[in-house]
Amino acid sequence: MRRTKIVATIGPACDAPGVLREVLAAGVDVARLNASHGSREDLARRLEAVRREAESLGRVVGIMLDLPGPKLRVGDMAEGTVLAAGARFRLDATQCTGDASHACVNYAGLAADVSPGDRILLDDGAIELSVESSGDGEVVTRVERGGALTSHKGVNVPGVRLTVDGVTANDLELLAWGLGAGVDLIAQSFVRSADDVARLRAAMGSAQVPIVAKIEKYEALADLDGIIAAADAVMVARGDLAVETSAESVPPAQRRIVSECRDAGKPVIVATQMLESMVSSPRPTRAEASDVATAVFEGADAVMLSEETAIGAYPAAAVATMDRVCRAAEESGGPAIGVTDGSTSVSPVAAAAFDLARDTCATVIVTATQSGATARAVARLRPPQTIVGLAPSARVARALALVWGVVPVAGVIPSTIEATTAEALESVASLGVAHAGERVVLTAGTTAGVTGSSDLVRVLTL
Repeated sequence: MRRTKIVATIGPACDAPGVLREVLAAGVDVARLNASHGSREDLARRLEAVRREAESLGRVVGIMLDLPGPKLRVGDMAEGTVLAAGARFRLDATQCTGDASHACVNYAGLAADVSPGDRILLDDGAIELSVESSGDGEVVTRVERGGALTSHKGVNVPGVRLTVDGVTANDLELLAWGLGAGVDLIAQSFVRSADDVARLRAAMGSAQVPIVAKIEKYEALADLDGIIAAADAVMVARGDLAVETSAESVPPAQRRIVSECRDAGKPVIVATQMLESMVSSPRPTRAEASDVATAVFEGADAVMLSEETAIGAYPAAAVATMDRVCRAAEESGGPAIGVTDGSTSVSPVAAAAFDLARDTCATVIVTATQSGATARAVARLRPPQTIVGLAPSARVARALALVWGVVPVAGVIPSTIEATTAEALESVASLGVAHAGERVVLTAGTTAGVTGSSDLVRVLTL
């Protein structure tokens, strides 16, 4: 069984008849809906399609809504616009159609935030501008590295803390829609500090949907501990992070983020360009396969596909390829398997389950969990046993689809330990993850229906 989870972006490439079913069947654990692209109707249609196909396949598939966040973009550009090196280029916040001399940006505060000498990058760094002057709502720059510029390309200002609001009005509208539609996870883009996460959580009100904080701003690295503590999960969003910092700084940042998330027991996703060549090719490069394997070796909970499945020519093949690479990396005995750090912050129930499973040669660890916390605590230790997360609702089960090594099962957790034990053994048998005579370790709470009450560990025999 593959332990590392696969997140796949669902886009136009999955809209053709039968394609989404093939993509999910190839091994997707969490479907990502990117709210930066497509209409609200597109999002709703794809959400319903994922739910329908997952149920038909008998699979637990989580749905993650990825909010746009305060992404700076140029507006409409005239067709065929090319910026020439050495030319002057103006940016302002008015409504216009840009050309080789100027463009409009969707952020009125840019002129106040930048200073002469600052760099502005367009289109993921393909075009580089140097600020010459700013004021009266416009920024005058010189083109240091030119190129073609099309409509709505991204704008990055490395090293400059922008005063743009971290949670936009559009984010709040999409959040309300997503909560109403029943999404299982919310990804928050361009997080700069723990305060950004706190603001989004406050906007949720009583909703208990996990927040995935995307690390893609240089400021986020300075408050990484706070962000990890505030969020429910973290994504290493390597595309914008590389533009905001540098390409060479991303691998050590990835390693640090994955390590700190594991120490904190928070699920972590490694994302962006993992199998990018498969947007147009049926096979990945060897370097891409190594990139995916490295994330597995580092202990990431999940790896993510973006354009490969959203707009690529081979979406199902991309998922199947990622599945094979993850399995091969796990089978090689990488450090992600069977790791325990002995930290005093490890849940005593999880540590006891880990130790008992090892000492009794158990095949499976079953966590009867109200919120998913105990399943995550066991997964943090990366046991070699299969982890079955017995959850009281489909929503909790689908959120657990992101967590390393956990096989989520939705049902009703019984009110007595004896009934919970019977339910656990029945789930293990129906999943086929253990055979008659093999041992199963069960964690549960003696206070039924109460979150955080796990206080019992049992060794059972199937």
